[in-house]
Amino acid sequence: MRLTETAPAKVNLSLLVTGRRADGYHLLDSLVVFGPAADRLHASPADRLSLCVEGPFAAGLTAEPDNLVLRAARGLADWAGRPAVAALVLEKNLPVASGIGGGSADAAAALRVLSRLWGLTPSAEVLAGLALGLGADVPVCVASRPARMQGVGEALSPLPVIPSCGLLLVNQGIAVATADVFRARKAAFSSPAALPESWPDVAALAAALAALGNDLEAPALTVAPSIGDVLGAIRMLPGCLLARMSGSGATCFGLFADPAMAQAGADALPASWWRSAGPLYEPSTHTVLTGS
Repeated sequence: MRLTETAPAKVNLSLLVTGRRADGYHLLDSLVVFGPAADRLHASPADRLSLCVEGPFAAGLTAEPDNLVLRAARGLADWAGRPAVAALVLEKNLPVASGIGGGSADAAAALRVLSRLWGLTPSAEVLAGLALGLGADVPVCVASRPARMQGVGEALSPLPVIPSCGLLLVNQGIAVATADVFRARKAAFSSPAALPESWPDVAALAAALAALGNDLEAPALTVAPSIGDVLGAIRMLPGCLLARMSGSGATCFGLFADPAMAQAGADALPASWWRSAGPLYEPSTHTVLTGS
């Protein structure tokens, strides 16, 4: 039996840095959704643990001897008191080190798919603990649902319903280290966001997001000025309601009234740029069973 899990791109619609703990970890307040692009992780029974990475961005992980997927597998196996054995194949479709949580989404997918492969039923609390031990973005990626992410990633709460919209993701082909972006940040801490009960339409959502911002965008522009070229190109696209960088960069997104407008925007951008457009990700597509 081969099991498959989708690992969708995490998109920070807004990101506020609200403080810093004594241990150096920054406190965040971020509105997170999941986009149309995704990695995929396949798992099959085996007598040892192995990981094969393939796909357009596989080369970006060749220098990682201990991928987050393997760490997730070992952590889950340790919790269950069982051997960490499975043949894993990762289809790497998301750019590496690009601010859309590709590695975190892959780790979350590993927790989900191996729980099924090994017949485990960890509680939500157990999964949250395992996820947080792997990285700040992993907990929100476990469910891959729109969420407000606070603290160091452990405090999750539902967002107001996101209006129907189209999302365009764009990366020029550069990787940005999160640590470099945080080091370049000189601004004061922000206050947490005040959210409404709902947004009546995507235009209202875009206006609200414009007021919130991404506190890491300005420092990321000092680290990688070409991010500004991507933002400028997205803003010029017909129908673009908001252009912003996601996470610590360098991937940027455009918000549109519908997926067709987002796709038209993708088609108008340079073919050498990585682009993905469509509706927001639906969590119901997480689990796929193939073969027997």
